[in-house]
Amino acid sequence: MRLGPISAVFAGLLAAAVLVSSASAAPRTHTVGLGVFKKVSYSKAGDPAGALNGEESLKIRPLLVDGLVKEWTTGDSHDVTDRTFLVRRAVRLNDALPGDKATAAREHWVWQRGPWLMVDRISGHITAIKLPDYQPGVSQVSWFRDYAAYCGLTASGKTLYAVVAQLAARKPVLAEKLDVYSPDPALPACLTPDWQRDPLRITFHQVGKGDFMYEIVPGSAVLVEGSGDDSEAASAAPGQQQ
Repeated sequence: MRLGPISAVFAGLLAAAVLVSSASAAPRTHTVGLGVFKKVSYSKAGDPAGALNGEESLKIRPLLVDGLVKEWTTGDSHDVTDRTFLVRRAVRLNDALPGDKATAAREHWVWQRGPWLMVDRISGHITAIKLPDYQPGVSQVSWFRDYAAYCGLTASGKTLYAVVAQLAARKPVLAEKLDVYSPDPALPACLTPDWQRDPLRITFHQVGKGDFMYEIVPGSAVLVEGSGDDSEAASAAPGQQQ
C-alpha cells in the first residue's frame, strides 16, 4: 500500500526519532588516564598519612577524564581488571588558621596522601574506596587482584589488626588481632605486606614483632564494574575512612 504525503512524512519522523533514541541509549565511552608526575612541597606536619624519613616533596599526577583533571593522585596505580584500576588520591588541604591574614592563608595549602580511588576506564566513574579499619598513618596497602592487605587500626586507636579486604565483599576476608598499638614517630607500625599466589597467602611484617603469615581462601565476591559518570563513595567493607 502506498503512503500519502502526510503519512510518508510521519513515517520518516518516526524512523528518525527511533534512530535518535537508539543513539542516546548507547553508552558513552570516556578517555581516562593518568598524567605526568610533578613534585610539590610536602610537610609531615598535620598529615595523618605521615611522611617517609627525609621526605620533603610529594610526587603527584593528575587523573584525567576526557582531558579534564578530576583528581590528583600519588604513588603507583594497580590494575584490578583491564577496565578498572586503583590509585591513591592526593589531597590539597587548607592549613590556614581562622586568624591568618588573607595573604598568609594562601601560603598554608598543604598536600597530603588521601584515600584510594577505583576508576572505570570506560564509564569514567570514580569511586572512593572505604577500607575497614584503614588508618593512613598505619595502613600500607598491598594490592593483589581485588584484595587489599594492610595493618588496620581500630577506631579506639589501641589495637592493631592484620586485615585483608576484598573490593566486593561486605566483610573483611581476614581480620586478625596482632597487638596493642603503641605509636612510635620514628618507626612505622608495619611494613608493606607480601603476597604469594599459589597457595594464596599473605605475610604481614609488624615492626619489632616479626612476621605473620595467613592463607587466604578465595571467596565468592566478584568485583562489579558498573556504569555512570558521577563520582560517589563506595564501601569495600564496613569500616572507617580517615
